[in-house]
Amino acid sequence: MPPDPAALPQPSEAPELIWLRPERTGRGPRPAHSRASIAAAAIAIADTEGLDAVSMRRVAAALGAGTMSLYNYVPKKEHLLDLMIDAAVAEYDFAAIAPTGDCRADLGRLAHQQLAVLRRHPWLATLVVARPGIGPNGLRYTDHFLAVTEPTGLDGATRLEAMALLNGFLCQYAQYERTASSGAKWQGELVGYLGRAAASGDYPHLAAAFATAGPTGDPDAVLDRSLHRVITAMLSPTPTS
Repeated sequence: MPPDPAALPQPSEAPELIWLRPERTGRGPRPAHSRASIAAAAIAIADTEGLDAVSMRRVAAALGAGTMSLYNYVPKKEHLLDLMIDAAVAEYDFAAIAPTGDCRADLGRLAHQQLAVLRRHPWLATLVVARPGIGPNGLRYTDHFLAVTEPTGLDGATRLEAMALLNGFLCQYAQYERTASSGAKWQGELVGYLGRAAASGDYPHLAAAFATAGPTGDPDAVLDRSLHRVITAMLSPTPTS
């Protein structure tokens, strides 16, 4: 059945998604800027000053442009955030982590590359969990993930859910890692606080867990163990009711 014409976007309505808007119409003089240059300027600000410092005014100043002129390229602040996410995802080197058929190893390499991107851009984890990365580079990431997980035999919907699970874990890990590195005082107080809580007798299961935990050791080893658990859960068949 053909779609109802009344339900389709009317020609006068601009698409909400930036990816459905042409970057240029082909008419008039060559644009002075591009989405890529605008995203790069915004990322440079966010990397040095944080996401809250990013505004159309600041980006325009970095490019030597008028603030209002940027709205010809990026109509909304939300569009700018989407461009920033996609530009960061462009840093993946998919050729270096091409699927080998060993799904676990391939996912581990992908996860480490993703964490490296999140570490380079401390603002990125906050955006990724709030806005889906569905730009061209985000779609390349999704296609790569589906290729890596194809040997599992899981259906596409399950593998997309697994991708969301891995993304969520890595974003949370990157955010905690940044918080933990913000000051040794906080870390020391946290260890002492948890130790006193375990010794109080009010939390017997917590005390038992601490008694058998031992030293945490190398943070990279902790990450790899956690990744192993997450990947194992991701690849487990969905239980049937």
